[in-house]
Amino acid sequence: MRLWLSRSSEVPLREQLVAQMRLGIISGDLTVGQKLPSTRELARRFHIHANTVSAAYRELHRNGWVEFRKGSGVYVRGRSVDQTLDDDLGLDQLIASFFQTARSRKHALREIQARLKHWLMLQPPDHFLLIEPDPELREILITEIEAATKVRVAGASLDDLDHADSLTGAAPVTLYSQLERVRATLPSDTEVLALRTRSVPESLQGQIRPPTDALVAIVSRWPEFLRWAHTILVAAGLDPDALSFHDARGRGWKKGLSSTALVITDSLVARQLPASAKVRVFRIISDTSLDELGAFVEQFFK
Repeated sequence: MRLWLSRSSEVPLREQLVAQMRLGIISGDLTVGQKLPSTRELARRFHIHANTVSAAYRELHRNGWVEFRKGSGVYVRGRSVDQTLDDDLGLDQLIASFFQTARSRKHALREIQARLKHWLMLQPPDHFLLIEPDPELREILITEIEAATKVRVAGASLDDLDHADSLTGAAPVTLYSQLERVRATLPSDTEVLALRTRSVPESLQGQIRPPTDALVAIVSRWPEFLRWAHTILVAAGLDPDALSFHDARGRGWKKGLSSTALVITDSLVARQLPASAKVRVFRIISDTSLDELGAFVEQFFK
């Protein structure tokens, strides 16, 4: 069996060895009972450390792909039906067949990697990638998008975008305030969906103002939400002295909420409040942007 090892790849050499040997077994290149090259032989052939080869063989052994025979070496092990089902054999066989065909036509590994990346990027997205530097805000926005679109949403900071596979299968989205920074970080041909935040009038639309003497609690893990809600509520005419602010990152943040007439919170923390609480959720993303995301899902997600 021919092996390809790339030192310039982000994938560790041990993982490259494990994946290729596993595919070799699935495809039949490596047959049950076949003896594999010794640790020393593979290390010398590819100019890598023997510990790397040894670690790869140990992982294959743990997962039932090979067996160690004392004093003899490493051999391909037969696999039971249960093991085959657990390993998603159908997909692995397709991948193994693809690599066999590519090798038989003398395609170089670098060429195969480039074409795979190209075709993966052409596939319709299967999730949104919410790009937001602030981790607390990121979690709130993910909650809002998932609730509105019923589509899986992954989160990422700008630093996370350095990973080669971060955009695979993803439709990137970000707030307008981060759009230029995100575009500067991503490849130039990447389309990014921009989200607008709700204005003060939009946030207050349809809301009934509580009595002036009512105690109102504002709860969030995101400090900016607490400041933002304070601005909105004071602008709506509420008495600042009647507002109680709770940072949900701290211990005991639920204390006193039962004695308030109303709890104003974000979409994420709302899930942690008791059903008996009178809760109003202030969303961050505007209705227009959520509608645009819904239309995008209908058109492009499959």
